[in-house]
Amino acid sequence: MKKTVLVVDDDASVRKSLSKVLRDAGYDVVLAKDGREAVERFNPHQTDLLLLDIGLPIKNGWETFERITREDPVLPIIVITGHTEQYDMAVASGVGALMEKPLDAPELLETVEDLLAETKEARLRRLCGHRQDVLSSSARFLQELREHSSSPYRCTLSSSTDDS
Repeated sequence: MKKTVLVVDDDASVRKSLSKVLRDAGYDVVLAKDGREAVERFNPHQTDLLLLDIGLPIKNGWETFERITREDPVLPIIVITGHTEQYDMAVASGVGALMEKPLDAPELLETVEDLLAETKEARLRRLCGHRQDVLSSSARFLQELREHSSSPYRCTLSSSTDDS
């Protein structure tokens, strides 16, 4: 079954480009131009991944992120931004990846594939701050610079296997 990606960006040309790249790769795509429209079009039973611009009008990206993750806390999310200062917030929020604009299509598709392949258990560990390695190459670079920094949000998951 095809996976569905909700693409949220206020720039029509970016939405169109991302839609083409994702559709050509075999994904179904739902588009939204702002946070309010994203919340309206989000379906927790049909959306497999959220590609979310942070600089949105009406309801900004972090407000949209909060609203959507209330409905589906383990939804894989890629934050896209033109602002480098979003890294700490993205890591603290447990997003799956942070990618800076302009986006590299092959890297985006690889990141989408990686996040969709991530198990819910692995995603929960990441959300709890146990793992933060599903980041784009630009975010990995920033992570290396902040090697000793970690998410302020911690939780413990019990599991029959310990691969942390």
